[in-house]
Amino acid sequence: MSELTRTETDQTRLLPQAGLRGVAADFASDQRAFKNVSWGKAMMWIFLLSDTFIFGCFLLAYMTARMSTPVPWPNPSEVFALNIGGQEVPLILIAIMTFILISSSGTMAMAVNFGYRRERGKTAALMFLTAALGASFVGMQAFEWTKLISEGVRPWENPWGAAQFGSSFFMITGFHGTHVTFGVIFLLIIGRKVLRGDLETGRRGFFTSRKGNYEIVEIMGLYWHFVDLVWVFIFAFFYLW
Repeated sequence: MSELTRTETDQTRLLPQAGLRGVAADFASDQRAFKNVSWGKAMMWIFLLSDTFIFGCFLLAYMTARMSTPVPWPNPSEVFALNIGGQEVPLILIAIMTFILISSSGTMAMAVNFGYRRERGKTAALMFLTAALGASFVGMQAFEWTKLISEGVRPWENPWGAAQFGSSFFMITGFHGTHVTFGVIFLLIIGRKVLRGDLETGRRGFFTSRKGNYEIVEIMGLYWHFVDLVWVFIFAFFYLW
């Protein structure tokens, strides 16, 4: 088949069809839309879309609880303050956590860039650095949880006002922290595979793509950027409001 004939055939397939075939073609349009997208990347986008709905429901539930409760809501600047040098510094720990997580997005973006250049040493190093930043974030979140629990915050009560504060805090930050923790684990796994050269040799195993294909690094980057973006909304709605 000549190139011209092949092009005409492809164009004919994309033309609207009548009757039942047209209905079937409309329902199968996603197959054409994702024809040049790998299954790994498409599935990650679908997963992130579903996760967006979950986080959205959590934040909506939090806003509803906060606006509907007749009991005063605790002041985040007081609840999340740290005593440094005998003075209460509001939201200092949260600011550091946010800076660390946003910085990790930059290191992850650079890892993806070097991955497509097939510079596996730099790619692995940046993935490990991203994992270290993520682990630091989780460690600070654990410290924050420990501090609030020691001050009497529980999912059903807290000493500063509305009882819904504790359940909202632990549910939203805990769910996000779980995402960060899993991200750190997968970053370490994929970073090790990159460093060993598994993506260059096509060595068989979990999370190993086709030989010479660093797309798995980009897929990991999509997940990590999503986790960072969600934190921006949590920071705005939970800590600044």
